Amino acid sequence: MKLSTPRWWYSRDGKTGAIARLVLRPISLVWAAVTARRIANGRPVDPGVPVICVGNLTMGGTGKTPVVREIAQRLGGVVLSRGYGGSLIGPIQVDPARHTAAEVGDEPLMLARDLTVWVARDRAAGAVAAAKSGAKLIVMDDGHQNPSVKKTLSLVVIDGETRGDEWPFGDGRVFPAGPMREPLLTGLARADAAIILLPADVAEPNPFLMLQLMPAAVVTAHLAATVPPPPGPQIGFAGVGKPWKVERSLQVAGCDLKDFWPFPDHHAYDEATLQRLADRAAQFGAGLVTTEKDWARLPAAWRDRVVAWPVRAVFDHEASMDALFRPITG
Repeated sequence: MKLSTPRWWYSRDGKTGAIARLVLRPISLVWAAVTARRIANGRPVDPGVPVICVGNLTMGGTGKTPVVREIAQRLGGVVLSRGYGGSLIGPIQVDPARHTAAEVGDEPLMLARDLTVWVARDRAAGAVAAAKSGAKLIVMDDGHQNPSVKKTLSLVVIDGETRGDEWPFGDGRVFPAGPMREPLLTGLARADAAIILLPADVAEPNPFLMLQLMPAAVVTAHLAATVPPPPGPQIGFAGVGKPWKVERSLQVAGCDLKDFWPFPDHHAYDEATLQRLADRAAQFGAGLVTTEKDWARLPAAWRDRVVAWPVRAVFDHEASMDALFRPITG
């Protein structure tokens, strides 16, 4: 059973969830030590083509996948994913007409609608397979803490949404006492740049967040809807790292949102859950709306009954991105 992301992870004061943080701290120390040892002992495989890794410093909910899509489309790259949640070990190229989210994972299936995507539990084997198939550039979805593939460029995506006491790194503790995959400065030291992804209604990143990321190179991007939300009353739902961000985004975009149901990341929707959502929508004479990622996990019979609301990452300064990629693109 998947668990929902704890909101207290992202509390900056460290008081909310204080008991849980204290109890989980020994496990966090072990997690950080194991991660550091794995990275230090890694023997990266060179697939023979440039690899751009787009990763996270936290456990999810940063908006990494839209950034992966934007970079791959911009540079003509092939996406490599672990295929989280999928049953296929790979390496295998994703075919959206043949594969399901249960086989290859929801994010690879979503991206394969307009990109070439490979999934492989063994990232090094996946990178080599993609290169042998003709890939000239690989954009690796996640893997900043995975040392098995030689990276030409390492980027980390940072959630730029800071509201009240909510902070992308919480109080800086490592999983499971906090959202960090590794200590902030440790992860930043291996990154060539940090991409701060801002919600549509936030113009500039929090100055203190920028200070926390020094001395890393920083570029900013905004999460933008590619189409307006569906008209009329809607019931929204999402099983992503931070479902509350989807709710806010729909509201900011002007969606007449009557209710919103959060689910754990990569949640597998069964018939009973979807029928409860449909019953809730019927109470308001509303439609159902969710993310592209969630829509990819829906049973085929429900896809005509739910609207997928697509978003994309839009980089704020094209010259900065061009400079970042110039060593690769020439």
